[in-house]
Amino acid sequence: MTETKHVPLIPYVVTLGTAGGPRWWKDHEGTPRFGIATAVVVGQTWYLVDCGQGAGRQANAAGLSMTDLGGIFITHMHSDHTVDLPSLLLFGAFELKNSPRGPIPVVGPGDRGKLPPLSPRATTTPTPIAPNRPTPGIEGLVSGILSAYATDCNDRIFDSLAVSPAVQFDPREIQLPEGLGFDPDINVAPEMEPIEVFRDGNVTVSAILVSHHPTAPAYAFRFETVGGSVTISGDTAPCANMVRLARGTDLLLHEAINLEVLAAQYSDAQMLQATMDHHRRAHTTAAEAGRIATDAGVAHLALHHLVPSYSPPEAWEEARTAFEGPLSIPDDLQVIPFGPAARAAAPASEPSTTSR
Repeated sequence: MTETKHVPLIPYVVTLGTAGGPRWWKDHEGTPRFGIATAVVVGQTWYLVDCGQGAGRQANAAGLSMTDLGGIFITHMHSDHTVDLPSLLLFGAFELKNSPRGPIPVVGPGDRGKLPPLSPRATTTPTPIAPNRPTPGIEGLVSGILSAYATDCNDRIFDSLAVSPAVQFDPREIQLPEGLGFDPDINVAPEMEPIEVFRDGNVTVSAILVSHHPTAPAYAFRFETVGGSVTISGDTAPCANMVRLARGTDLLLHEAINLEVLAAQYSDAQMLQATMDHHRRAHTTAAEAGRIATDAGVAHLALHHLVPSYSPPEAWEEARTAFEGPLSIPDDLQVIPFGPAARAAAPASEPSTTSR
């Protein structure tokens, strides 16, 4: 009788979209890159981190079904991380209509609490959007989307007897510990221990505040599975919390920005100055991401949320100046296994992955 060998579960990520920023990006060869979105796949279940432009369509292209979606996790409230949430709530509802499963958790930040400070470069005071609720968190975003699409939703609920997306999705705002010292203007990422924000039979998800001033709160997430761990930075400048969350992780997906190439796309001097002020204090270069990976002792570093995504590949290779381990610069819809079994299965001579 032949003995059946146990095959260890190898979790993996699918980089549904790898570009960051509120634009329709292309790579250095002119091929479109979709907006930032990552699927963490464990067995038959997948978890979505951020909902950049095209996330729903890309998930469908990757063969990921809404009925197998275990949760949606939003790192922060910028549009390039949330713009495709409406399609998931509205189109995804139709994929879920015959599913007996319960509501899908949508985990993310709470309300900022006040408008961000006005740039010191401003010459006039702008009028805020939605002054009665100018900085909603994930609960406000979900309820606002459904309110904006009420005509569509109610047509389908009353005429076609569709299940309401309000009962198919469950927004959950992350609650910070008391006494942390968090302040959305002056202390966006106080040093802290990771906090558990979600758990099911496949994953335990922890979050930590990161430094994406003035957007706050902004989080990084770590997924622990029986087969290994993956940490996803969200948008952040280098900070101690990022190193703490990523300590010893099997795969770190970290944002990267190319400041020199980015600055060249602006012609308006005032906007250039204000925008670059933001990027310098809120994002991480490839070399800095490499340093974070080294300091945290991660097994594999992959750069995504590439800004601008048309930067030449060698710009992202600068991570090697500070990180000697495996480095990937994945394309959209690339599969990256993680964990000890993934490393054991990989050929010893397998090169690191670079962009097209």
